[in-house]
Amino acid sequence: MNTDTHTQQKTKTTLYDTAEYLKTDEDMRLYLEACFDEDDGDGALIRAALNDIARARGMSQIAKSAGMARESLYKALSTEGNPSFSNMLKIIQSLGFSLQAKPRLN
Repeated sequence: MNTDTHTQQKTKTTLYDTAEYLKTDEDMRLYLEACFDEDDGDGALIRAALNDIARARGMSQIAKSAGMARESLYKALSTEGNPSFSNMLKIIQSLGFSLQAKPRLN
């Protein structure tokens, strides 16, 4: 009779939240630039990046600066959100960024 017992070690996991790692304005800028470069054209990656940055900075503060209700900001930047271009510009500007055109990297 085999008396060996096998113990399985459980791996602990935690949820990853990008907003927790966006500590500086430079981190946020580089992250947003990378998302603009990598977005496939539907805006989902950019919207997600703006959500992460807004949460890192404080949604209430960003909503107030953008002239939006906090709930409207959450909805606009959610995965189901489809914010207007003018709202996207307000959000980008309230985060301290501007939208600029540059040649696309291929």
